[in-house]
Amino acid sequence: MNYNNSNSGSIAKDIIVFVVRVFVGFAMLSHGFPKLQMLLAGGKIEFFDFMGLGPQISLILTVFAEFVCSILLILGLFTRISLGFLIFTMVMAAFVVHGADPFEKREMSLIYLSVYLLLMVMGAGKVSVDHMIERRKRASDW
Repeated sequence: MNYNNSNSGSIAKDIIVFVVRVFVGFAMLSHGFPKLQMLLAGGKIEFFDFMGLGPQISLILTVFAEFVCSILLILGLFTRISLGFLIFTMVMAAFVVHGADPFEKREMSLIYLSVYLLLMVMGAGKVSVDHMIERRKRASDW
């Protein structure tokens, strides 16, 4: 029995990419959901003011990345586009928002950043809406 054939490696890769995508997506939702609640609460928003856009716009952009893009990541829909927003958000969190803080404050955003970069390179895998769309597109192209 050959355990090194490319098909079993591909299946394992797709399962691992799926598990990582879903796990990290739900993990980031736990950060994005409280920000969504803050946004919907309607009170005075105290949030990092990114590039002078104001705290409300900065919060809206962060909620889009951490909440909306995390849902898209879980589904594997528009995966690389969503990862672009998530990567940008984690770069800002690690190097701008917490840039002067000790490593412990930046560690979580750096871990997310590294996983997002890995997923950007690996893609969504076969267990994703992106793959289903691509497969259907190829079938209709004849």
